[in-house]
Amino acid sequence: MLSSVEGPRRRATYQDLLEIPDHLVAEIADGELFVSPRPASPHAHATSVLGSDVIGQFHGPPGGAERPGGWWVLFEPELHLDDDVLVPDLAAWRRTRMPVLPNVAAFTEPPDWVCEVVSPTTARLDRARKTRIYARARVGHLWLVDPRACTLEVYRLEAGRWVLVDAHEGNGPVRAEPFEVVELVLGRWWIEDVASAAPRGESTVPGDR
Repeated sequence: MLSSVEGPRRRATYQDLLEIPDHLVAEIADGELFVSPRPASPHAHATSVLGSDVIGQFHGPPGGAERPGGWWVLFEPELHLDDDVLVPDLAAWRRTRMPVLPNVAAFTEPPDWVCEVVSPTTARLDRARKTRIYARARVGHLWLVDPRACTLEVYRLEAGRWVLVDAHEGNGPVRAEPFEVVELVLGRWWIEDVASAAPRGESTVPGDR
């Protein structure tokens, strides 16, 4: 279960993060240390297949219509955004802005796109604090993927605020910016029994509730 680490009321440090066991995911958001377990299978499956779809089309030098390229796309990079340390499920940088991928353990250059695959234990952190931090860092695009509800929410940063560009549900094909030149199939991201049982409902803007 996701939790902020109990202890004296002080700002968490990177040393605090390093002391967390490797089998857990640790992040620092707004001065607090958050620890969460490794994801369950619906989350892991969605992240793996979604990442494979995006990487297969966009990770590489600029190409043609069949494989556009032009991005660095990474699984779970560690981002150091001022005092915040976040680990999105996926992140990508345009090669026009970052021509060479630096040989580093953590990235200080904000990505152009992040994707959070939300789970019951991480939803509040993903939808509230992390989205605010990504906005402060001027990340251009944000996807929120819910593998249990089988939904994709697509956001664009405008004037420092997230604007919901589109929301998709189910199993069909979608075109979602900033990768809209390629059609992606949502149904590939969901585990079959989860998708068949998923409730349907409206998506919400991060932090609205």
